Amino acid sequence: MKRLLEVGKVLLILWGLLSLIATVVFVGIAAFALWGGSQEPNKTASINDVQFILNRCNLGGSRIEEVLHSYRSPIAMRGDGVDAHAIRVSHLEATELTRDDAGSGWVQGDQADGVLKDAIEFVLGWAHQDDIWWFPNRDELTSSEMYVYSWSIHFEGTHLSAAQLIFVRPKDKMVFYFDGKT
Repeated sequence: MKRLLEVGKVLLILWGLLSLIATVVFVGIAAFALWGGSQEPNKTASINDVQFILNRCNLGGSRIEEVLHSYRSPIAMRGDGVDAHAIRVSHLEATELTRDDAGSGWVQGDQADGVLKDAIEFVLGWAHQDDIWWFPNRDELTSSEMYVYSWSIHFEGTHLSAAQLIFVRPKDKMVFYFDGKT
């Protein structure tokens, strides 16, 4: 009986230690999620940080000359937030901004319709923020001089909840990236 009490005591001590460790880990994760960790929202991304953007849309990251602007909002508990970048590239021709037979690929801003048009509206809902003042406005995004490439668009029911879009403006060799989730 005495042996059983000693084993029970050890098990209770172990349970207490595990509970303490779990509590500390949970509080740490919650604090990180609430205060955004150590992100620096207005730190300009490096060329290596944004190469994936041009690789995603088959333009190739090797043409990046400079990252002019970057913004990364603090990330909320559910992952909500926005990343945006303005990138200057060495070369960009309208002739390379094409669509495939299934309709995937580049679309001129003034020809966007349906879900893509909804996604551009979603972007414009974020673009009014002071932190991304440099991001193109409605007239620019929906003009024939801007092309848009949809990487992903997500809905929760009928509500657009996330979008990753790449915009390019060949006339001045600019690429704009938007990744937002609500």
